[in-house]
Amino acid sequence: MSNLNIKAFVFDAYGTLFDVHSVIEKCNEFFPHKGEEISQVWRQKQLEYSFLRQLMGTYTTFFSITKDALHYACVQVGVDLTDEKEKVLLDAYLELTHYEEVESVLGELTSHQTAIFSNGSLDMLSPLVEQSSFGSLLDEVLTVDEVKQFKPTPMAYQLVLKKLGVKREEVLFMSSNPWDIAGAANFGFHTAWINRQDKVMDELGVKPDFVYSDLNGILEHKS
Repeated sequence: MSNLNIKAFVFDAYGTLFDVHSVIEKCNEFFPHKGEEISQVWRQKQLEYSFLRQLMGTYTTFFSITKDALHYACVQVGVDLTDEKEKVLLDAYLELTHYEEVESVLGELTSHQTAIFSNGSLDMLSPLVEQSSFGSLLDEVLTVDEVKQFKPTPMAYQLVLKKLGVKREEVLFMSSNPWDIAGAANFGFHTAWINRQDKVMDELGVKPDFVYSDLNGILEHKS
């Protein structure tokens, strides 16, 4: 049992609750044997564009960024993206598969506040959560779109405190993305890195408080 006084368990969405690479199958339907490469480049550029737009001060929604990143990925891989294929692939982002332990873990946290906090905009997050089996187990779905500041900026994480009415030290923030964990730790949250792919932590001067291979590990912090 942890001695932390955690009042809110806050989860990143993409890569943490939902598998962003579950779009590979749909990519392969249109572009045989190139689905994995498209998915990898798509995700890489999706993140890069959010960081770059934050730096340039040219905010746009994560849906728009996801669309731009898909266009880049298809050009990079050398495939022809028609309007029809674009719509199907973007719709696939609204139907991502969730990781198998998510529902049971959230079911164990009903005595605490639980929330998603994502760079995704509500036009992406709402359908995604609604089609999942655990939407009713979440108290809030929070998006940086409300403040027009992408994670990992401190102003983005401030939204969690405002919406959930908690202090920084009362939040345990979970993400599979090292940059997101670094941002949240820098802001003052307790952090649990969900290191699903056995990656290496980024060298940004901060470390996660806890590292788990999946979300089951965080249950030691429920009181």
